[in-house]
Amino acid sequence: MKITVLCVGKIKEKYFESGIGEYAKRLSRYCKLEIIEVADEKTPDNASELVERQIKEKEGERLRKYIRDDDYVIALAIEGKQLDSVELSKKIEKLGVDGISHIVFIIGGSLGMEEDLLKRADFKLSFSKMTFPHQMMRMILLEQVYRSYRIMKGEPYHK
Repeated sequence: MKITVLCVGKIKEKYFESGIGEYAKRLSRYCKLEIIEVADEKTPDNASELVERQIKEKEGERLRKYIRDDDYVIALAIEGKQLDSVELSKKIEKLGVDGISHIVFIIGGSLGMEEDLLKRADFKLSFSKMTFPHQMMRMILLEQVYRSYRIMKGEPYHK
């Protein structure tokens, strides 16, 4: 299976780069992983609702360029469904059994994700009702996908 993490913005902190690199290396045993970053828009202080919507639309356009019609899209969204690690593992496994060969996880920018992109998603996944920096979320997502594969294979992994 191919897993793509499609995200807005670059990783700036070395410690996140290191953690993301470690989980990407670990995942290489289980799937083909691709991480695609698109540019984020600068948000002015006290931006109006209109400006914020325009920013999300621009970021959404950049993200959509990398999504094909046959991709299974999972958008990370606060209002999505919360799964535990075993449930996420079962979901990924079932998608593979059902013939899905490419899962695209989308991590939006600092303002969230454009509405049309959320509508395109086949599944909305929430890690928490809290908001996390997108750099941290990328590392958490990769760790959970790695954990999912370990669970699927019946391999031990710390709890």
